Amino acid sequence: MTDETTAKNGAKAPDMAKPLILGRKLGMLQHFRSDGSVVAATVIAAEPNVVTYVRTRERDGYSAVQIGFGMAGEREITKPERGHSPMRHLREIRLDDISGFEKGQEIGVDRFAPGDKVHVTGISKGKGFQGPVHLHHFHAGPRSHGSDHYRRQGSVGSGTTPGRVLKGLRMASHQGADRVTVKNLEILKADPERSLLVVAGAIPGARNGIVMVRKA
Repeated sequence: MTDETTAKNGAKAPDMAKPLILGRKLGMLQHFRSDGSVVAATVIAAEPNVVTYVRTRERDGYSAVQIGFGMAGEREITKPERGHSPMRHLREIRLDDISGFEKGQEIGVDRFAPGDKVHVTGISKGKGFQGPVHLHHFHAGPRSHGSDHYRRQGSVGSGTTPGRVLKGLRMASHQGADRVTVKNLEILKADPERSLLVVAGAIPGARNGIVMVRKA
């Protein structure tokens, strides 16, 4: 197996023990089950992913498959990127068995079915630099008698011993924009014709954020 091996256009990639696919979060809606109950759900647009590279233990020291999502325009990526793959988003997934994988193969929504449990990974919404009251739910200070410590940190340690701020102390810092995985969500609907997945519950990130859906 080498990265120069290229499959025919539209060829399907081999089955995986835990199928995965990259998609784009479209937003949330209400999904009505057959019994009439309603559940909050998230819609994910997951056009077929393309295998862009296959890594082998002999050449690279480990076995993995790189997949791409979202065709990019010629001016949106650099020349080296165009020579490697015209896909906008690339992710590499380590696999123990890469036999049968070739560059150009596709992974589609048809690998998922209603009732499947999946783990969804994405980048959470960035909320900027936040103070300790908002970030850590610290109690606010007094609001009267000229106090200027209503939403401030307060003491962070004694001056003599240890004479420094201890590591790990909860303080104001950046919030969000972290890699987050929500586990064991249920697939409510898989629509291969429109390349859509409907997942019960909320998933990380804002609208149009890139997420990875992997069977649990």
